[in-house]
Amino acid sequence: MAEKNIFKWPITIYYEDTDVGGLVYHANYLKFFERARTELLRSIGVSQQELFKNKASFVIRHIDMDFLKGARLDEQLIVQTRVETVKKASIIFCQGLVNNAGHTLCKATVKVACVNPETMKPTAIPQFIMSEISK
Repeated sequence: MAEKNIFKWPITIYYEDTDVGGLVYHANYLKFFERARTELLRSIGVSQQELFKNKASFVIRHIDMDFLKGARLDEQLIVQTRVETVKKASIIFCQGLVNNAGHTLCKATVKVACVNPETMKPTAIPQFIMSEISK
């Protein structure tokens, strides 16, 4: 992942994240990536509460994930998140879980759609988000 415009979110792998073999359970990578996207939005001044007030919510439209190497108990890792594409009602994020040696353990391309949470129909991403996320 190119270093430009990458949001980095540190995580520690806890016992609850792992399976019986001490590796991160596959579904937990989704949680790590979700938290990093939420924190990226928070870093530009966007809260989930603010989104709801603007009758907007992000939902997952599509995910491609590639599990390259298992993350292990007690590892200190970084979730790297980059905005790939912004459209009127969707954003594509590229994300990777990286260890201290710089090796990517898991990567994902995540497409989120902006919907009105009352109707669950697509809606334009609020302008205050568009102006910050497109930088």
